[in-house]
Amino acid sequence: MNVQVLGISVDSEPCLAAWAKSLGEISFPLLSDFYPHGAVAEKYGVLRQDGKSERAIFIIDEKGIIRYIDIHDIDDQPSNEVLFAEIAKINPKSAPAQQTKQEEPALPHGGIVMYCNSWCPDCRKARAWLAERNLPYIEVDVQANPKAAAQVRQWANGNLVTPTFDIDGTIVVDFNREKLSAVLKIA
Repeated sequence: MNVQVLGISVDSEPCLAAWAKSLGEISFPLLSDFYPHGAVAEKYGVLRQDGKSERAIFIIDEKGIIRYIDIHDIDDQPSNEVLFAEIAKINPKSAPAQQTKQEEPALPHGGIVMYCNSWCPDCRKARAWLAERNLPYIEVDVQANPKAAAQVRQWANGNLVTPTFDIDGTIVVDFNREKLSAVLKIA
């Protein structure tokens, strides 16, 4: 789409490198806004008083004009479809060619279904927790499946919270060990 994605954080370079490695590497540059601490975040109006940055997305056009801003909760994963639509508004020529939409398969039901993504720390913890208890589950990636993302947003009051579990029709939003144990009837 003729765009450059950049990630920026108030963390140090070694911290960003460790974070990228924990995700299995990423495909875009990460920039450190560590020193002077949060100077860029402050200029963009997203540096919090506690020294952390809000989770924010800025789309900046080729002339350097900010054309879109999305500031959201740290647990909320923004919709790629919304971002693609905003990029297409800025530069209609960059929009991908319309493809014939194929019907997405139905979401799985029955047993333990975990809606998650590859980068979420709580998703990694939930996988380990389920494995320790030898509990089989089906994993659905909300980043790769728009229908799954929409379903999780419906369950989580509009937020894309991962992991979210569908356990035989009982929904558990977020990795809450006590709730999961109660629903699964395990100690």
